[in-house]
Amino acid sequence: MSGTDLSLLLLLSLILLLIFLKLITRPHPTKIPIKSRHVFITGGSSGIGLALARQAVAEGARVTILARDITKLEQAKASIRASTGTEIDIVCADVLDFNAVKTAVESAGVIDVLVCNHGVFFAYEVENMEMNMIENIIGVNLIGSFNIVKAALAGMKKRTDRRPVSIAFMSSQLGQVGIYGYTAYSASKFGLRGFAEALQQEVIADDIHVSLIFPPETDTPALAEENKRRPPLTNIILGSSGSMKADEVAKKALNGIKSGSFFVHCNFEGYLMSIMTAGLSPQRSYLMAFVEVVSVGVLRIVALCFQWTWYRSVEKYYAKSKRA
Repeated sequence: MSGTDLSLLLLLSLILLLIFLKLITRPHPTKIPIKSRHVFITGGSSGIGLALARQAVAEGARVTILARDITKLEQAKASIRASTGTEIDIVCADVLDFNAVKTAVESAGVIDVLVCNHGVFFAYEVENMEMNMIENIIGVNLIGSFNIVKAALAGMKKRTDRRPVSIAFMSSQLGQVGIYGYTAYSASKFGLRGFAEALQQEVIADDIHVSLIFPPETDTPALAEENKRRPPLTNIILGSSGSMKADEVAKKALNGIKSGSFFVHCNFEGYLMSIMTAGLSPQRSYLMAFVEVVSVGVLRIVALCFQWTWYRSVEKYYAKSKRA
């Protein structure tokens, strides 16, 4: 067989693969309208949540934010009023208190786009963490998301506006790969993926579409405090990773929600990790499915190189500690 014949055979194989992937990728592509719809954001009084609220307002949405601290909620409301001239609604509740969450959600009215953005994170080796800290991280990040979704879901299913709606979870790149010092945090964010994948199957018949957002380290007051106390080895491993501004993450996140994407990455590193970790996750785009299929082998090698670098850092750090 000549080189030309091989090239034609390869091209035909790729075309057939694209056709096959277009037929089987699920759920089907969709668009989630934002303008004149109700966007409800937890953890909305600061950081990414506040940036998301501001972005949604700019796109013509009616916005409600939820947080635990009424003072911060009032400040966030005033900030958005000052920057956009638009009023938003605020509700105060602890996401760990289902009854309080249910009352807050019901008072806000039917939700079209629910963004579970709340979260806490602490970097400590599991040996040095108290159990109440572990329970708090997993409770707020994972159980808190169950509370919010369960409180909002019945209303979302009974909506009179039958256009597509969305439930989005703010995960993390640490919900795609575990890193030294983030055992509890990664466990909670990996848990969100399982929740999101199963939930999408449960709600797709009601035209509810789930998104899982993977921001990198984001320049927020919470991160600044976290950097002061996390283990030195965590800083070494994450030293080469870049951070993003909250406004940048918010824009990427909202665009991903509007496109109905299941995985929403925020930078090129996140894009690569989304391909590496695609597994059995839903995929709406047959083109993205094509990229996943043809590149997964090469990217597995890249992933192994990253793991080699991280484990070398661990080995060097502990070898140095023993000599000290």
